[in-house]
Amino acid sequence: MPAARDSLLDAAYAALEVRPWAGVRMVDVAAAAGVSRQTLYNEFGSKQGLARALVRRETEGYLAGVERILSRPAADGPPEDRDLGTDRGRPPGVPEEAQARLAAAADWTLRTARANPLVRAVLTGCWNERLPSPADQSLPLPVPGARTGFPMVPPPVEAPLPGPSELVGRFSDRAVAALEADWPKEELTELGSACTAAVRLTLSCVVAPADPDEVGRLVRGAFAGLPRQPAGR
Repeated sequence: MPAARDSLLDAAYAALEVRPWAGVRMVDVAAAAGVSRQTLYNEFGSKQGLARALVRRETEGYLAGVERILSRPAADGPPEDRDLGTDRGRPPGVPEEAQARLAAAADWTLRTARANPLVRAVLTGCWNERLPSPADQSLPLPVPGARTGFPMVPPPVEAPLPGPSELVGRFSDRAVAALEADWPKEELTELGSACTAAVRLTLSCVVAPADPDEVGRLVRGAFAGLPRQPAGR
């Protein structure tokens, strides 16, 4: 039931915006989504299962935004998705399309982390008392029927939720995939290193917020060692 699942996740996120996760009740989530408690437990198995699915959805939504921005030529993006780095302090010799796309993705990351506490927690590994506990997200499902009054349908086994290190890799992989067509194969290693450095700098600015212009300069600086234009252009 994809529609019911999305409605339940929307209701769970809305509940989390107004109260700590410990105070979110499954009966209230089901009621807000307009479905029965049985449907909620059939979809997620438990409150821990709901938390895992919610964190995974918000994380994948963030990464989809990263991919969207990276795959679009910088000049085509709307102003809120761009940080084209027009300041005069940019390092010389930087491939401008690469720096612009990574800077735009960095800006998206910072804005999303400010607005979405779950994305911020996954990016930083810092979970406060208002959020689902990472330990709870890895607990086994409770015994069927215990405390809920409903027979439980265990959800499929899922991969562990991503942490900061995995997100660095996934962000970097998307950046390389978006840019590699313009780079000769012999220089892809250098491109990958620059993308990874830019992503790590971005995540450091999520942990210790910086001025957006400063973030753009840091990200662009990661590309200072690359040739000004990829070979063959």
